[in-house]
Amino acid sequence: MRLLHGLPRSVRFLMVGGAAAALNWLVRFPLSAVLPYALAVLGAAAIGMAFGFVAYRRVVFTGSDRSGAAQLRDFLLVNGVTTVLVTIVAMLSREVLVLLVALGTAEALAHAIGIGAGAAANYVGHGRITFRSAAKPGVGGKAAAHTVMES
Repeated sequence: MRLLHGLPRSVRFLMVGGAAAALNWLVRFPLSAVLPYALAVLGAAAIGMAFGFVAYRRVVFTGSDRSGAAQLRDFLLVNGVTTVLVTIVAMLSREVLVLLVALGTAEALAHAIGIGAGAAANYVGHGRITFRSAAKPGVGGKAAAHTVMES
């Protein structure tokens, strides 16, 4: 784990996010066996989110002094927004891809495209909202929120 902490934050985000995305993508296959596609995508996202929260907090955004409860609330908020984005992109991509390739392949590719669409939004959202530092007194007595996006 120490080896990871020596890497730039953006690299750690890509590694952890890639692992969470891989888990998200892979778990959708067995979920699709028992659920409609959209529900399988949402279920897979929930599993990826649970892993992602713990991993981002421990490996990527370690400089936040906010409570775990506040981080979890904001993590769910940010991921709620990006999950809607992922699901919409996956559903739209599937509609196009099914015209070009077999249904199973179209769903796998569409889900991967959706996950990719949510990655940048997650990095910004988690760095600026979820794992930011608590507000500190700023110039003129105004509170200034500090992000942990640097490094």
